[in-house]
Amino acid sequence: MKRIAPRDTASRPDVRASVRTRGSSKISPAGLPLIAPAVADGMRIGLMGGSFNPPHAGHVAVARAALRRLGLDQVWLLVTPGNPLKPKHDLGELADRLAAVQRLAARDPRIVATDIECRLGSAYTVDTLTALRRRHPRVRFAWIMGADSLANFHRWRGWRRIASLAPMAIFDRPGWRFRALASPAARTLAGNRIREHEARLLTRHRPPAWTFLSTRLSHLSSTDLRRKRASAAGA
Repeated sequence: MKRIAPRDTASRPDVRASVRTRGSSKISPAGLPLIAPAVADGMRIGLMGGSFNPPHAGHVAVARAALRRLGLDQVWLLVTPGNPLKPKHDLGELADRLAAVQRLAARDPRIVATDIECRLGSAYTVDTLTALRRRHPRVRFAWIMGADSLANFHRWRGWRRIASLAPMAIFDRPGWRFRALASPAARTLAGNRIREHEARLLTRHRPPAWTFLSTRLSHLSSTDLRRKRASAAGA
């Protein structure tokens, strides 16, 4: 049986209030001012990493679904400098991708685009989670990713460590459900899976813990969008 952290005796923080940003004046390992989204103790925050090259409505749909189904206060869209498992020859500039994500998510203040991975100097998710857990030990983070990522999760650096740092919510993707659930990582973590109807309790579980969420499937793909742009440019 999965262990569940005790309920907070205090009420959940009012995310509409002005909450503090710890260490905003510090310098990151990358030599940049370490400016992170504002947080407060006890907040439930989903972390959704990606190249967002380019971002699209499907990304925001997953973020909103995570807010609703996991009972989160915020979702941070971590715009990465580059995915170590993907080619970089057609990767847009970080500043351009960050600005595009900010425009896309502007209508919902609970969805926050950030380049904190660049500012932390972390190229890998395991390093990002380690740093965030260290900086915000009383924030309940959850890692959000698609079924396609779970299918390849065993290839990520320190994937077992990642699973031990934060509960994970896996969102279904077209054509990936069965491959994801049969993947080496899913089989290894099978005993830590939380039933879908208990997803709102995910952030109360001590990791490793994960759930697989069925949702309205989006066929939008950053790869397809880049191909269409390239085709239009070459026409």
